[in-house]
Amino acid sequence: MSYLLGVVLFALAILISVSLHEAGHMLTAKMFGMKVTKFFVGFGPTIWSFKRGETEYGLKGIPLGGFCKIVGMTPQDDDVEPGDEPRVMWRYPVWKRTIVMAAGSITHFALALVTIWILAVSAGLPNPDFPTTEAQARQEPAVIELRSCVVPENVVRECTPADPVSPAAQAQLRDGDRITSINGSPVGTYGELLTKLRGLKAGETARIEYVRDGQPGSASTVLAQTQRPPLDNPGGAVGPVAALGIVVAPSTPRRLTYGPVGAFGATADFTGQLAVGTAQALQRIPQKVPALWTALTGGERDVDTPISVVGASRLGGEAVQNNAWLVFFMLFVSLNFFIGVFNLLPLLPVDGGHIAVAWFERARSWLYARIGRADPGRVDYLKLMPFTYAVILIGGAFTLLTIAADVVNPITLFSR
Repeated sequence: MSYLLGVVLFALAILISVSLHEAGHMLTAKMFGMKVTKFFVGFGPTIWSFKRGETEYGLKGIPLGGFCKIVGMTPQDDDVEPGDEPRVMWRYPVWKRTIVMAAGSITHFALALVTIWILAVSAGLPNPDFPTTEAQARQEPAVIELRSCVVPENVVRECTPADPVSPAAQAQLRDGDRITSINGSPVGTYGELLTKLRGLKAGETARIEYVRDGQPGSASTVLAQTQRPPLDNPGGAVGPVAALGIVVAPSTPRRLTYGPVGAFGATADFTGQLAVGTAQALQRIPQKVPALWTALTGGERDVDTPISVVGASRLGGEAVQNNAWLVFFMLFVSLNFFIGVFNLLPLLPVDGGHIAVAWFERARSWLYARIGRADPGRVDYLKLMPFTYAVILIGGAFTLLTIAADVVNPITLFSR
C-alpha cells in the first residue's frame, strides 16, 4: 500500500509541476497583455471548466500534463479573431516573448531551488566529501557497519531466511568497531581489511582484533561466502570470496544540514553540481539508447539509463515504501531540473525552439538593417514543420522506449 501511495504522490507531484509550468506561461503572457484563451490541467475530454474574463480554466480527463493557449504564437496561426490581432504573441518584442516562453522552465527551476533549500535546512544535502566510489571507500579507516546476513550472490538486496547470518554479527562485533588486525596481520584502512579477507577462504576461522569506544577487543568467527569481482578489476568476472558481513562506516557524514542563511550558499553549490550532472546526462542520452533496448529485450537494466515519468513514479513509490523521503524529494528536484533544462533546448516544438526562432529573427533583422537590406520579417514556421515533425518522431519513439523499459525492466533503488 505504501508503494502505491508513493507512486500516486510522485505522479501527482509531476502533474502539479507541469501545471505550474503552464501557469508560468499564462501569467507572464497576461502580464504583458497577450491574450490567453485556455488553461487546462490534463488532456482529452473536458471534465470541468469555468470561464473568468477571456480565459477558460478547467480539468481534462487524461492527467498527463496541461496546456495554455496563447493567441497567435506564430504568424501562421489561423485561429486569430480579427479583434485580437494587436494582442497576438508574435507581435510583441522579442524580450517579452522570451520571458513568456522561458517562464515554464523558470518555474521548474524555482520548484527545484525551493525544495533544495528546504532540504538543506531540514534533512540535509549530500556531503560532497562523502566517499561515493569503491576506491574512495577503501581509503576510509576500517570502521565497520554490520549487515544481518551475507547475500551469496553479487547483488544488493534484503536478507532472506535462507541467507547465512553475518559472521561479524555472530562474533558480536558492533557498528562503529574499528578493525585493527585479521589473524594477526595489521589493518589500517577498509581497503586493507578487504585485501586481508580476500586472502582467506570461506569456512576459515578469522581472528579479529578491534577497538570499541577506545578499548581493544578480539573475537573469532567462521567466514561466509559470497560472489565478488577482483578488487583490482571491479568490472571483471565474479568469483567466490570470503565474507565477514560488514560494510565501511565512512568517517564523514553522508548529509550536511545548514542554517537558513547558509542554506542559500549550499543550495547554489548543489544546483551547480546538478546543472553539470544534467548536462552530462543529456549528452549521454544517444549512447544509452542501445542499453535501453537491451533492457527491454531481457538484458540487465543499466541504472544509468534514462527513465520516463512512469519510471520516476515507480522510484518515488519505492522511496515511500522504504521511508526514504529524502530520495523522494531528490527525485522530484532532479526531474524538475531536467525538465527545465530540456525545455530550453533550441529545438521545436519545445519552448527553447520558439526562443531560438525569436532571437534568430531579431539577429537577422539587425544584420539586414546594417547591410542596407529590407527586413525579411518573421520566420515561416510552416517551412520548419519537417524538422519539427522529425524531433517529435524521435522524441516520441524515445519516450515509448523508456516507458516500455520502465514497465518491463524497471530500475530499482532499493533491494527487495
